[in-house]
Amino acid sequence: MSSAPRVLVLGSVLGQEMGGVRRHNQELLPRAAQLLLERGGGLSVLEGQVPCAFDLPASIERIPSSIPPRPILRRAMAEGRTLRKLLDERTREGRPFDLVHSAHQPLPRGFDTPLSLLIHDLRSLRKAHSSFSRRLLARQLLGRSSRRARCLMTVSESMADEIASSLQLERATIHVVPNGADHFVPLERAPHPRGALLCVGHLEPRKNQQLLLHTLALDASLPGVDFVGAAKAGALEELQALARELGVQDRVRFLGALEDGSLLELYAQTPCVVLPSTLEGFGIVAVEAMRASAPLAVSSIPAHLEVCSKGVPSFADDPEECARAIQQALALAPAKLAEFRQDASRYTWQASAQKLVESWCRALPL
Repeated sequence: MSSAPRVLVLGSVLGQEMGGVRRHNQELLPRAAQLLLERGGGLSVLEGQVPCAFDLPASIERIPSSIPPRPILRRAMAEGRTLRKLLDERTREGRPFDLVHSAHQPLPRGFDTPLSLLIHDLRSLRKAHSSFSRRLLARQLLGRSSRRARCLMTVSESMADEIASSLQLERATIHVVPNGADHFVPLERAPHPRGALLCVGHLEPRKNQQLLLHTLALDASLPGVDFVGAAKAGALEELQALARELGVQDRVRFLGALEDGSLLELYAQTPCVVLPSTLEGFGIVAVEAMRASAPLAVSSIPAHLEVCSKGVPSFADDPEECARAIQQALALAPAKLAEFRQDASRYTWQASAQKLVESWCRALPL
């Protein structure tokens, strides 16, 4: 008898641009598949209308479908129909799945196969990011899905605490499968004498890029800022308009989404990485910056404070505080940056894949 489950991953949203969810799956799924295979299990991915935006090894079964990634309601309805049909077919063929794993909402209903759920963050419950009606619906969906899940996971200890508190769950039932940072080999630091500050993340309200624009307007001595990340729902135009209003448009660049190689060069050259987010599930960019030995200043949210080394300057949602933290980061000694890099080495994708598979196995002993 197998000592590991046969897991079906719902991958209808894995054709999206690079971000935390894609990075998590891109790095973990191949490693998890190998660990499952070694124990007699297996991993399959139910792809959507847009296939996975990253390569998967031959050890992972790719199951094509016509599930659209959006709008959300259409995706949920199509995913439910497709999943139920697939589960029934595999059961009739004598090769059923032991577990269905998802990292998105809403979840399909109407199937009995045990469920594994990974929650990246709770933005849908935050007043600043969602209307009252959407928050109410999200709380109902998340609560129902979390209680239904045989295995409930998230990406950080701070997020596990928030999930337990918000959804009134036992904290001990939530497994933490963090991000890693060893998906790249850092380049040697070569700060450009006129280099720009670096802010990495999708252009969207929760990333709080507008705080950096206000900070530039407040402190003319600071370098300019390079913003790296794909824009969501008019965010680029709003930030550009704010930059013009504040008179800092000549000190900022919006570079869009970049490949890992180009981002590595920016990590090596920037005088400082600045992350002003108001909400993160896991501070993956902060860990990447530490691994690259780049000076770093972060907002004082729980996810950043959890992953960042002692001595990384942090700031409240205030331009003066942000400017102060950046100046402190610019003055960090090379020895301190070396400590940050060493500390970042505790986050590896292989260790996270091991936690993922162990969580599945404990939840579903075979």
